[in-house]
Order: sequence, then C-alpha cells, then structure tokens
Amino acid sequence: MNAKTLFLGAALALAFTLPAAAQEADHSAHQGMTMDAPAADQSASTKAFIESNAKMHKGMDIAFTGNADVDFVRGMIAHHQGAIDMAKVELEHGKDPDMRKLAEEVIAAQEGEIKMMEEWLAKNAK
Repeated sequence: MNAKTLFLGAALALAFTLPAAAQEADHSAHQGMTMDAPAADQSASTKAFIESNAKMHKGMDIAFTGNADVDFVRGMIAHHQGAIDMAKVELEHGKDPDMRKLAEEVIAAQEGEIKMMEEWLAKNAK
C-alpha cells in the first residue's frame, strides 16, 4: 500500500467518524444541562429567565406535520414569544439603557412577526 492510498483511507475514515463523534460530544454536553441556574444565583431575574426559557421550549415542542412551512411557523411563534418574554424580564430588571432600548425593539419587532405568522397560519395551515 502506498502513502497516497494510506492517506486517502485515513481521510475517508475521518470523514465518516467525525460527524458521529461531534454528534456524541454535543449530546454529552447537553445531557447534564438543565434549565436551572446555579444554586448561587436565584435572583428574581434569573428565575424569570428560567421560567421564560421553559415556556418557550415547551411551546416549541410541536407535533410536526411534514409541511416544513407550517412546522417552521408554529415553532417560530413560540420562539418569538420567548424573545418577547425575555425582553420583558430585561425591562423589569435590567439597568443598561442600551439593553432596555433593545428589549423594547425586540418586543415591537417580534409582536409584529407573530401577528404575520398567525395570519399566515390561518390561511395556509389546513
């Protein structure tokens, strides 16, 4: 076996094993994660962010229809609502004027997009 053949074989082996290894690493990294904050931080804002994240993830857990457009919109409505809920936490607890302004902009933009997506679903999700 020459060096070129050996190199090609090694490259092919990596091409097939790296995606599986990356997927396993990603799975392992998320296995121990929870929506809970470290015990040291149980501030009101942390509790509110945990609650909004849990609500968003529950809302994004949709029954898929096989229609990519419908499934995308249904998942994105909950995702956008999560952004609104997090922005409201910022407005309630945040102090930085730039972040508070961003939160206000997020709320306005996401509410408009939710309205558009709900109207689209009413017309197209049959």
